[in-house]
Amino acid sequence: MKHILTVVAYIITLVFLIAVFPACVRDVDKDVNSEKIGVVVSILPQAGFTEKIGGDKVMVTVMVPPGANPHTYEITPGQLQEVSKAKMYIKVGSGIEFELVWMDKIIKMNEKMLVVDCARGVELVTLSYKNGELMEYSEYDKTSGDGSSLRGVDPHIWLSPLNAKIMVENIYEGLAQIDPENQEYYKKNLDSYLSELDKLDDEIVRIFAGKENKRIMVFHPTWTYFALDYGIEQIPIEEEGKEPTAAGIRNLIDLAKEYGIKVIFASPEFSTKSAETVAREIGGSVILISSLEKNYVENIRKAAGAFAGVME
Repeated sequence: MKHILTVVAYIITLVFLIAVFPACVRDVDKDVNSEKIGVVVSILPQAGFTEKIGGDKVMVTVMVPPGANPHTYEITPGQLQEVSKAKMYIKVGSGIEFELVWMDKIIKMNEKMLVVDCARGVELVTLSYKNGELMEYSEYDKTSGDGSSLRGVDPHIWLSPLNAKIMVENIYEGLAQIDPENQEYYKKNLDSYLSELDKLDDEIVRIFAGKENKRIMVFHPTWTYFALDYGIEQIPIEEEGKEPTAAGIRNLIDLAKEYGIKVIFASPEFSTKSAETVAREIGGSVILISSLEKNYVENIRKAAGAFAGVME
């Protein structure tokens, strides 16, 4: 009888431990995650930047998911819920349509979170094209107007490694502000990543050294800041978010033939129909290069190599 009671007690204890232990594990995991700083960013490259600086101290949520277009993406209720729990929002700040449409609503969801502007300190530019040819270039006057005046500004600031350095410094300052106890940790990560970006810049300069026909034809005028940094002429097919006219396509074909262009660069986030039309007419091809990869250094290195590969 005593032996039976002992076995029963053992079974009861075992069942109790099986029931309780998973809950303990879940609580521990929850506590570990709660120690991380909730950070929300607009696009994937910012997520890469933030994780490089924040390391294991941050938990990053991206608003515009992989494969989505930041010019047209609409936020989901679940994403707004993530915003409501965040301690910091990092916006691109250069006028991407996603932020022009949603930023006010995002801030209202969590007015206590710190909002970091990645574009602070970046020289913004306004460009306009007609049939692939540059018609107007101007630097954006930051003192004129509010955020709505950013319409017309080229928003793709992150594609310049020099601008990326400014962006990560802004991210560092934001993290140091909300988590001063770990400022030295963030600073060490910042210095390491700035060094990596400097090496990338030096590498790109070498990649384009000696290239004379420094022109690229692209579907969407994404690479403006990159092109400005490295003396490249960008010839876009799309104009102000619209497909080209028949006359525009004819002019683009003429430009491609004049400059010996055989490759059209397009983004996987955009339609490639017009790019394929021009490519067929010039006996060329379309190469997809994303502007929204999370691994920034690898992606920019890949893009630079692809651009240089079609230049003489």
